[in-house]
Amino acid sequence: MSANADQGRGLRRRIIDLLPRLGRYAYALTGSRADADDAVQATVERLLARGVPDGVDLEPWALRVCRNLWIDETRRRAVRRGDGAVDEAHPALSIDGEREALEKTTLKEARDAMNDLPVEQREALALVAIDGRSYAETAEILGAPIGTVMSRIARARAALAARFAEEEQGP
Repeated sequence: MSANADQGRGLRRRIIDLLPRLGRYAYALTGSRADADDAVQATVERLLARGVPDGVDLEPWALRVCRNLWIDETRRRAVRRGDGAVDEAHPALSIDGEREALEKTTLKEARDAMNDLPVEQREALALVAIDGRSYAETAEILGAPIGTVMSRIARARAALAARFAEEEQGP
Protein backbone atom coordinates (compact mmCIF):
# COMPACT_ATOMS: atom_id res chain seq x y z
CA MET A 1 0.00 0.00 0.00
CA SER A 2 1.41 3.38 -0.96
CA ALA A 3 1.93 6.33 1.35
CA ASN A 4 -0.39 8.43 -0.86
CA ALA A 5 -3.22 5.92 -0.40
CA ASP A 6 -2.73 6.01 3.39
CA GLN A 7 -2.72 9.82 3.33
CA GLY A 8 -5.87 9.85 1.20
CA ARG A 9 -7.69 7.54 3.62
CA GLY A 10 -6.53 9.66 6.54
CA LEU A 11 -7.80 12.83 4.89
CA ARG A 12 -11.15 11.19 4.12
CA ARG A 13 -11.50 10.10 7.76
CA ARG A 14 -10.69 13.59 9.03
CA ILE A 15 -13.18 15.12 6.58
CA ILE A 16 -15.89 12.70 7.75
CA ASP A 17 -15.21 13.71 11.35
CA LEU A 18 -15.48 17.38 10.33
CA LEU A 19 -18.83 17.04 8.50
CA PRO A 20 -21.14 18.00 11.42
CA ARG A 21 -19.23 21.23 12.13
CA LEU A 22 -18.87 21.99 8.43
CA GLY A 23 -22.61 21.45 7.98
CA ARG A 24 -23.50 23.82 10.84
CA TYR A 25 -21.19 26.47 9.45
CA ALA A 26 -22.55 26.07 5.92
CA TYR A 27 -26.11 26.38 7.21
CA ALA A 28 -25.27 29.53 9.16
CA LEU A 29 -23.53 30.92 6.11
CA THR A 30 -26.22 30.12 3.54
CA GLY A 31 -29.41 30.25 5.60
CA SER A 32 -30.81 27.27 3.71
CA ARG A 33 -30.49 23.52 4.28
CA ALA A 34 -30.37 22.79 0.55
CA ASP A 35 -27.69 25.43 -0.06
CA ALA A 36 -25.77 24.24 3.00
CA ASP A 37 -25.81 20.65 1.72
CA ASP A 38 -24.58 21.86 -1.67
CA ALA A 39 -21.84 23.94 -0.04
CA VAL A 40 -20.68 21.01 2.10
CA GLN A 41 -20.63 18.71 -0.92
CA ALA A 42 -18.67 21.21 -3.00
CA THR A 43 -16.23 21.72 -0.12
CA VAL A 44 -15.62 18.01 0.34
CA GLU A 45 -15.17 17.54 -3.39
CA ARG A 46 -12.65 20.38 -3.48
CA LEU A 47 -10.73 19.05 -0.48
CA LEU A 48 -10.56 15.54 -1.92
CA ALA A 49 -9.59 16.75 -5.39
CA ARG A 50 -6.96 19.28 -4.33
CA GLY A 51 -5.96 18.07 -0.89
CA VAL A 52 -4.88 20.26 2.00
CA PRO A 53 -1.61 22.18 1.90
CA ASP A 54 1.15 20.76 4.10
CA GLY A 55 1.25 22.20 7.58
CA VAL A 56 -2.30 23.58 7.38
CA ASP A 57 -4.95 22.64 9.96
CA LEU A 58 -7.81 20.91 8.11
CA GLU A 59 -10.75 22.44 9.94
CA PRO A 60 -10.03 26.16 9.44
CA TRP A 61 -8.92 25.38 5.89
CA ALA A 62 -12.17 23.50 5.13
CA LEU A 63 -14.30 26.30 6.57
CA ARG A 64 -12.43 28.85 4.50
CA VAL A 65 -12.86 26.72 1.35
CA CYS A 66 -16.59 26.45 2.12
CA ARG A 67 -16.86 30.21 2.58
CA ASN A 68 -15.01 30.97 -0.65
CA LEU A 69 -17.12 28.49 -2.62
CA TRP A 70 -20.29 30.06 -1.20
CA ILE A 71 -19.10 33.56 -2.14
CA ASP A 72 -18.47 32.30 -5.68
CA GLU A 73 -21.94 30.72 -5.80
CA THR A 74 -23.57 33.91 -4.51
CA ARG A 75 -21.84 35.90 -7.24
CA ARG A 76 -22.94 33.40 -9.90
CA ARG A 77 -26.52 33.71 -8.70
CA ALA A 78 -26.34 37.50 -8.82
CA VAL A 79 -25.13 37.33 -12.40
CA ARG A 80 -27.90 34.88 -13.34
CA ARG A 81 -30.46 37.23 -11.74
CA GLY A 82 -29.04 39.94 -13.92
CA ASP A 83 -28.36 42.47 -11.19
CA GLY A 84 -24.63 41.83 -11.07
CA ALA A 85 -24.51 42.67 -7.35
CA VAL A 86 -23.90 40.28 -4.50
CA ASP A 87 -26.78 40.19 -2.03
CA GLU A 88 -25.01 40.94 1.26
CA ALA A 89 -28.01 39.96 3.40
CA HIS A 90 -28.55 36.61 1.72
CA PRO A 91 -31.21 34.70 2.99
CA ALA A 92 -32.25 29.73 6.18
CA LEU A 93 -39.82 16.34 21.95
CA SER A 94 -42.54 17.68 23.93
CA ILE A 95 -45.80 16.22 25.19
CA ASP A 96 -47.37 19.64 25.59
CA GLY A 97 -48.52 20.72 22.11
CA GLU A 98 -48.70 24.41 23.02
CA ARG A 99 -45.15 24.35 24.41
CA GLU A 100 -43.89 22.51 21.30
CA ALA A 101 -45.52 25.09 19.03
CA LEU A 102 -43.96 27.92 21.06
CA GLU A 103 -40.52 26.29 20.90
CA LYS A 104 -40.81 25.83 17.13
CA THR A 105 -41.91 29.45 16.76
CA THR A 106 -38.99 30.65 18.87
CA LEU A 107 -36.54 28.55 16.88
CA LYS A 108 -38.01 29.83 13.61
CA GLU A 109 -37.79 33.43 14.86
CA ALA A 110 -34.15 32.92 15.86
CA ARG A 111 -33.35 31.33 12.49
CA ASP A 112 -35.13 34.16 10.65
CA ALA A 113 -33.29 36.76 12.71
CA MET A 114 -29.93 35.12 11.94
CA ASN A 115 -30.81 34.90 8.26
CA ASP A 116 -31.65 38.62 8.19
CA LEU A 117 -28.14 39.54 9.35
CA PRO A 118 -25.61 40.52 6.69
CA VAL A 119 -23.62 37.44 5.70
CA GLU A 120 -20.39 38.80 7.21
CA GLN A 121 -22.03 39.20 10.60
CA ARG A 122 -23.89 35.88 10.38
CA GLU A 123 -20.80 33.84 9.54
CA ALA A 124 -18.68 35.47 12.26
CA LEU A 125 -21.39 35.03 14.89
CA ALA A 126 -21.98 31.42 13.84
CA LEU A 127 -18.30 30.53 14.17
CA VAL A 128 -18.02 32.10 17.63
CA ALA A 129 -21.44 31.59 19.22
CA ILE A 130 -22.54 28.34 17.60
CA ASP A 131 -19.28 26.56 16.83
CA GLY A 132 -17.42 27.87 19.90
CA ARG A 133 -14.40 29.23 18.06
CA SER A 134 -12.17 31.95 19.40
CA TYR A 135 -12.04 35.34 17.73
CA ALA A 136 -8.50 34.53 16.52
CA GLU A 137 -9.63 31.25 14.91
CA THR A 138 -12.61 33.01 13.36
CA ALA A 139 -10.38 35.76 11.99
CA GLU A 140 -8.09 33.14 10.44
CA ILE A 141 -11.00 31.26 8.84
CA LEU A 142 -12.58 34.43 7.46
CA GLY A 143 -9.30 35.99 6.41
CA ALA A 144 -10.17 39.17 8.29
CA PRO A 145 -8.42 41.13 11.04
CA ILE A 146 -9.50 40.15 14.55
CA GLY A 147 -10.85 43.67 15.17
CA THR A 148 -13.11 43.31 12.15
CA VAL A 149 -14.39 39.99 13.46
CA MET A 150 -15.06 41.51 16.88
CA SER A 151 -16.92 44.41 15.27
CA ARG A 152 -19.05 42.09 13.12
CA ILE A 153 -19.99 39.99 16.13
CA ALA A 154 -20.83 43.05 18.22
CA ARG A 155 -23.03 44.45 15.44
CA ALA A 156 -24.73 41.07 14.96
CA ARG A 157 -25.44 40.70 18.66
CA ALA A 158 -26.77 44.25 18.87
CA ALA A 159 -29.03 43.69 15.85
CA LEU A 160 -30.39 40.45 17.32
CA ALA A 161 -30.93 42.01 20.74
CA ALA A 162 -32.74 44.98 19.20
CA ARG A 163 -34.92 42.72 17.08
CA PHE A 164 -35.98 40.54 19.98
CA ALA A 165 -36.52 43.52 22.30
CA GLU A 166 -38.72 45.05 19.60
CA GLU A 167 -40.69 41.82 19.22
CA GLU A 168 -41.19 41.56 23.02
CA GLN A 169 -42.60 45.09 23.18
CA GLY A 170 -44.97 44.34 20.33
CA PRO A 171 -46.63 46.89 18.05
